[in-house]
Amino acid sequence: MSVSRVTIATACGGLAALLGLVMAATAFASDFSAPWNRRDRAIVIDAYENNPIDWTKLATDKRITGFINKGSDGLPPPYRCEGNETEQRLCKALWLRYAVAKELFHTRKAMAKSLGLEWGAYHLGRPGNPIDQANHFIDFAQPGPDDLIAIDIEDNDPEKWISLEDAEEFARHIQRRLGRFPVLYTNGSTAQFIADNRAKYPLLSRLPLWYARYKPEIGLHFPKGNWDSYALWQFSSKANCDDRKCPYRVPGTQNDIDVNVASMDAESLREAWPFGGLIEARDLLVASVPVPVRRELGLAGEVTITFAEVSNPDFGALAAAPPWPHATGLAEVLAVRRDIELGYHSSRRGLAGLDKMTTGGIRLLDAGKAIRAGAR
Repeated sequence: MSVSRVTIATACGGLAALLGLVMAATAFASDFSAPWNRRDRAIVIDAYENNPIDWTKLATDKRITGFINKGSDGLPPPYRCEGNETEQRLCKALWLRYAVAKELFHTRKAMAKSLGLEWGAYHLGRPGNPIDQANHFIDFAQPGPDDLIAIDIEDNDPEKWISLEDAEEFARHIQRRLGRFPVLYTNGSTAQFIADNRAKYPLLSRLPLWYARYKPEIGLHFPKGNWDSYALWQFSSKANCDDRKCPYRVPGTQNDIDVNVASMDAESLREAWPFGGLIEARDLLVASVPVPVRRELGLAGEVTITFAEVSNPDFGALAAAPPWPHATGLAEVLAVRRDIELGYHSSRRGLAGLDKMTTGGIRLLDAGKAIRAGAR
């Protein structure tokens, strides 16, 4: 009877531990599954100059912890308005829009901070000199040391938006001037492309990620191979919010306001803000592969088998690669490898002293002599 009690108690303890693990896993997974439905997750608003804001109503939502506003957009307007009458009118209109946007930006900054909200600004990257764009952003936003700064890459299309190469230089120049890095704002496909090519984009792939995807589930799409999680997830905008249905309604705003969720509570978000560092670098996977050699040279014992460290290519790189040359093609490499394996197994049967590492490290001609000696 006592044994039964112990067994039952042990089973209950194990069940409780298992239940705890399941609950912990569920809590973690929920950050990739509609986390805005969790009351302990902080909300951050981001807006641009055409979004009307009723600050009194907005302040009634106590989950709202931060406010990010659009700062600069591409390159600054030309210093002097020149050209024909039409060109001068366009130039003056750009300067007027610039002046109004800048005044509204700094008014909102004062309002947000007066309400105790964390403040941030983003630069909308366009084609053009990335150094000039970075300087333009700093001059426009005048960020303080506690203000979040971000580079907005709307899509991986250098015809319309800043290229990834220029975005890298933008981030470097921001760090040179401010001593910290911007957050990377982009969509799911661009984030995945950067993650897949992190050797080419070593800085972008290490910036904290502000992830834009307007679906309730991102677990299967989020680039976890590079980023463990997001700093912010933009989950609601005019793309999925209307009068009938909206993931999250912010008081004092209209349906076109952008809404973000953090993977943490308000207190933790305030501690992490403004996300000015880099995430941990990920090691690139490498594989040892035989260097291609001509089959006839290998059989004649005129080469030594060596190995080279190479990065694992992705499927796109393999598809784009040219066909293997016939003389040193993949079939030739596999044939040589098969001969080595056959020689190894024969040596194991005839000479117990040879192992695979030793056999692979000696000249093929010498290996053949050893195999023949063992057979006699």
